[in-house]
Amino acid sequence: MNLAKLFEMQRQLDEHIEKEHPRELGEDRLAKKILALMVELGELANEARFFKYWSNDQEARTNVKCTKCGGFGYWFLGTVRFHCSSCDGKGFINRVLEEFADGFHFLLSIGNDINMNEVYENEEPKPLYCEDIIEQFIVVNDWVNSLYYRRHEDVNGEMYDLVFAYFLGLGEMLGFTWEEIEEAYLRKNAVNHQRQESGY
Repeated sequence: MNLAKLFEMQRQLDEHIEKEHPRELGEDRLAKKILALMVELGELANEARFFKYWSNDQEARTNVKCTKCGGFGYWFLGTVRFHCSSCDGKGFINRVLEEFADGFHFLLSIGNDINMNEVYENEEPKPLYCEDIIEQFIVVNDWVNSLYYRRHEDVNGEMYDLVFAYFLGLGEMLGFTWEEIEEAYLRKNAVNHQRQESGY
């Protein structure tokens, strides 16, 4: 995974968002990004479904029919056939991976805000793991909470390192390779730029 490239792509997306949605005076956008990461972690768990002991349906949403193309992998405008960019022509979407990529966007954005992007230019963080996936989700959330409370302190880089490492470990525990994570990030990054262009 080329983290320097991904941090730069995220910086460009954040600049695009800033242009369309300028910061308000006194706004703590870093706090909003941290909350957004928490929300994405919740959405990720919801799509993974493994914790839903009350349901007979605990199957992860890894093969969901694409709503944009109806599962065909393409769509028509008149007689012209277009490749579906939402599912990359596959007809199905891995919703778990999509939600992970959404969280990764905010993780990279936070890293840019606190200048951790420079730390990862020369070395890749090593994933950290807990004993099971439930604990992994809770630990990631716990470190994200800690990052929020210490976001204006010198230790925020250390907190970020732990969030990043446990987040990557979570991705691996969910069965994603770094290549899949990067591809999902790139797809969603393009969508996010399009959303800014269309007044999202």
